[in-house]
Amino acid sequence: MTKFGIGQGVPRWEDPRLLRGGGRYSDDLNRQGQVYGHVLRSPHANAKILSMDTSTAAGMPGVMGVWTGEDYAASGLGNIPCAVPRQKADGSPMFLPPNGALRKDAVKMVGDPVCWVVAETPKQAQDAAEAIFVDYEEIPSVTGTGHALDKGGATVWDEAPDNVCFVFEMGDKEKTDAAFENAHHVTSLDVDISRVSVAPMEPRACIGEYDAFDERYTLYTGTQGPHGVRQAMAEPILKVPQNKLRVVSEDMGGAFGMRSGPYPENILVLWTAKLLGRPVKWTGDRTEAFQSDDQARDNLSTVELALDEDGHFLGLRVTTVANLGAYLTLLGPHSATNNLGSLSNTYKTPAIYTHVTGVFTNTNSTGPYRGAGRPEAVYCVERVIDTAAREMGIDAAELRRRNLIPAISEPFSTGFLFTYDSGEFEKNMDGALGMIGYDDFAGRQAEAKSRGKLRGIGIANCI
Repeated sequence: MTKFGIGQGVPRWEDPRLLRGGGRYSDDLNRQGQVYGHVLRSPHANAKILSMDTSTAAGMPGVMGVWTGEDYAASGLGNIPCAVPRQKADGSPMFLPPNGALRKDAVKMVGDPVCWVVAETPKQAQDAAEAIFVDYEEIPSVTGTGHALDKGGATVWDEAPDNVCFVFEMGDKEKTDAAFENAHHVTSLDVDISRVSVAPMEPRACIGEYDAFDERYTLYTGTQGPHGVRQAMAEPILKVPQNKLRVVSEDMGGAFGMRSGPYPENILVLWTAKLLGRPVKWTGDRTEAFQSDDQARDNLSTVELALDEDGHFLGLRVTTVANLGAYLTLLGPHSATNNLGSLSNTYKTPAIYTHVTGVFTNTNSTGPYRGAGRPEAVYCVERVIDTAAREMGIDAAELRRRNLIPAISEPFSTGFLFTYDSGEFEKNMDGALGMIGYDDFAGRQAEAKSRGKLRGIGIANCI
């Protein structure tokens, strides 16, 4: 038996401990002398902060401190960085919104962190946060991807008056346009890939600790990328070398991309742990998760496929508006721009071109999630193939078969980002079709219809 074999089971060494209640998730962890933080969040999608009164909260039992966006701005700490730079249509750098731990003059989404309260108990911190008065001036907001580019519509950031963050192109536009001009048939399909909220089993939680003697921070939190989080937080945010920040991630109840970067609460617990000289713990609840966790997808795409009279693919063109939310996460533009090679999928498509416009809206920021752009790309391709098959009167499996890459014996370049070193795609598809009884489906469908039932079938190739 090899260490890593195709089809080989992977031992789960952690199960005995977990089944006996030995899990160590973020909220299970505690540090001696710790105190508790609570975030006051915005109830508005877009509003100016006119004034704030924290005096009552500061004097409540057990409260050790109340911090606002003004305090954070004066602290000298930085913003959450974006590791995926992109450009505007004119080639200038994209606008990177300020993304510190607390909002100062305005809020841009429901759930934006406005105040941070630390107290001896979680209940004291929450009670104090609810005693803070914030005077907002609500202004028009835009939340739908399809309205982000509306002329005269609401604007998220003054620095991006058209709500455009970046424009990204890939592929040979001239060759693709020519393929469409010479096509026997063109299929066009609008695809709405809805926004998703991760909702992991374990809500986010963290503890910040500061050792004044070593001048070193320690962050305890469930994250799928502790080294990346340390790199993103040390110099850019905390203004310290990476060896002055340790990130400890033990058991984690679900990540899926959502726990790939730093969050405002990670900064807040570390910042105030240093100020107070005590560890600070924060545990989010399910409501906070929906209001503040990074979300994903939320794309509107127009997918076009050019074919000759025999159903052979000539060109593929995909135009996408990708909703980034109000701020850019560490990997925000990644999903919409970094995995576009999946548009070639398993097919011989001579010309492919894609155009992506990343837009701001007054919603949760989006980031990588379960495939980070690959599922969206494959979904677009497979949907447009099915539509073309119906329009041309060709069986959906047969249309795919005519365009599959032949069995690969040496590296094969798709001509669009990907080079495959192996693959028997027709054999794979035939095996799947046999297992689902594809050739006999019409009879099963007719039988179901006779009983007043609807029966459907779908196939898709995916890399």
